[in-house]
Amino acid sequence: MNHLRELRISSLLKWVSVNYTHNSFRPSRTKLWAIGSTDIAQNYRFYRTKKSLEEKSQFSPTVRRQAQAALLEYLHSTRGLQFLDAEHISRNSPHFLESLLKRVDNSESQSVGSVARYLRYHPINEFEPFFESMGLHPSEYSLVLPPQLMFLNDDQVLMQNYHVFCNCGFPRDKIGKIYKEAPEVFRYSRGVLELKLRLFGEVGLELDRSTLVKVIYSNPYLLVGNVDREFLRFLEKLRSAGIEHEWIWKQLLKGVSYNWSRLFEVLLLFGKLGFGEEQLGKVIGNNPELLFESSGRTIFSIMGFLWKFGCTQHKIYSMFAQFPQIQTGKFLKNLHYCYHVLIEIEMPVEEIGSIFRTDPLLLGSCSLKKADSLLRTLNSGKKRLCKMILEDPQVLKKWVLGARVEPVPIAEEMQRSKEMKTKFLLNLGFVENRGEMEGALKAFRGKGLELQERFDCFVKAGIDPKDVSTMIRVYPNILNQTKDVIEAKIDFLVNSLGYPLSSLVSFPSYIAYNLQRTKLRVSMYNWLKNQGSVDPNLALRTIVACSEKAFVRAYVSRHPEGHEIWEKLKKDINPSD
Repeated sequence: MNHLRELRISSLLKWVSVNYTHNSFRPSRTKLWAIGSTDIAQNYRFYRTKKSLEEKSQFSPTVRRQAQAALLEYLHSTRGLQFLDAEHISRNSPHFLESLLKRVDNSESQSVGSVARYLRYHPINEFEPFFESMGLHPSEYSLVLPPQLMFLNDDQVLMQNYHVFCNCGFPRDKIGKIYKEAPEVFRYSRGVLELKLRLFGEVGLELDRSTLVKVIYSNPYLLVGNVDREFLRFLEKLRSAGIEHEWIWKQLLKGVSYNWSRLFEVLLLFGKLGFGEEQLGKVIGNNPELLFESSGRTIFSIMGFLWKFGCTQHKIYSMFAQFPQIQTGKFLKNLHYCYHVLIEIEMPVEEIGSIFRTDPLLLGSCSLKKADSLLRTLNSGKKRLCKMILEDPQVLKKWVLGARVEPVPIAEEMQRSKEMKTKFLLNLGFVENRGEMEGALKAFRGKGLELQERFDCFVKAGIDPKDVSTMIRVYPNILNQTKDVIEAKIDFLVNSLGYPLSSLVSFPSYIAYNLQRTKLRVSMYNWLKNQGSVDPNLALRTIVACSEKAFVRAYVSRHPEGHEIWEKLKKDINPSD
């Protein structure tokens, strides 16, 4: 028997020596487990560890190769492990091998016999070299060693799940990462792990084995509990939005843990905001972090913050539809910081709410300087600063971190602008120092020179100057729109909706509503009128000015198909306000 054992060890030594020359201790690449092994990582920490050990080892390469052969013989012939398992463990546990050699006679002529004799009378804790061969460092696996077990074959559940990974193409020396991040996966009863892995390939995900290995290696938690089913549900929702598989795998290969259930809720919430599948796919495809950052938690925080200020659903929809290339966490931080800056300059709460309702995208995109720094640099008081922001919120873009801030124009220029506005109003028949004029002056935004230009837009469109003056008395804010916007809205009213200019005279605040809102209301009204469900002579004011809830209750609900047509029109027109 001893002679046969010596012959076997001698042949193993020769085999190890030849393979060492060709492979330099690389793991054997069998068909069972080598699939995709070269795709996951180019620089394995394990190889660097081996190299450093070889450089520092007090034993020669020959001694280490002979000790490997003895360990292989022990694990396979004595302990009954599968040959592939024994081979991989013996060749990929350098720390354990170094420790083993230090415990036995280390002379080169007797090393094989010494290691073999030592193993014969001193059984080892096989979990130590096993975990190391999986890619775990001794400091990592020392805390997870089974307290009452020494032999691998005594933990059939662990070995069974280990072999499932091997047979699915997972590199053996990288399975340790999965064990480290999701150890419960290795306690599954027979067939459970295999079923979970098979599920990824059986639901039409076009996920080949190589990609499956990379995805699971980067995200072991996908195999824990019901996460895989939550993930697949989320995945199907993304696919229905037209997002390609390659894009999804790219996100997963970043190795970040995600709350798939919450991400699925985010997608549902986007749908409730008004996003169609195609729109949703474009928005998320262009800005993945909008969805994936903090597993969507920040999205809920942003919405909650804006809802507190009374921001409408359509405004939030519009904001996300135009969301900038910025992390959602940074966007939320900017919103909070803008709020604190406005509080510090003592802007009235109702005015702060108005800015957040009308310009959330602007506020979330600006990383403002500190309030005291702005006041000092602009050489301005708090009231003047508030007025500047209220007149033109876009000025905040000039006050972001890193931007060069110039002092604001001297008070004389502001006074001249006010004088020009006053002169303009006097020419229209306003009386100085009356409440009517003061209200108009407060309502006007922009420079005095722009008021006459905007006034002329209405006159050139065909409205009598006296009627325009009346319109301004009724609703001064119509002159806060730019010349281009005024012209576009008048053209839309007359040429697209077919209303006469006289309707604008009786309803001047039409200019304040965006085109999408007007188009949606008028389109719905025309459909209802064709169905004979509403008065065919309703004024434009009646159709556009009321709240959406009131419009739906008063008109949409009159027809059995009204709500269906309303939702269809909303998707087609996409109102943003």
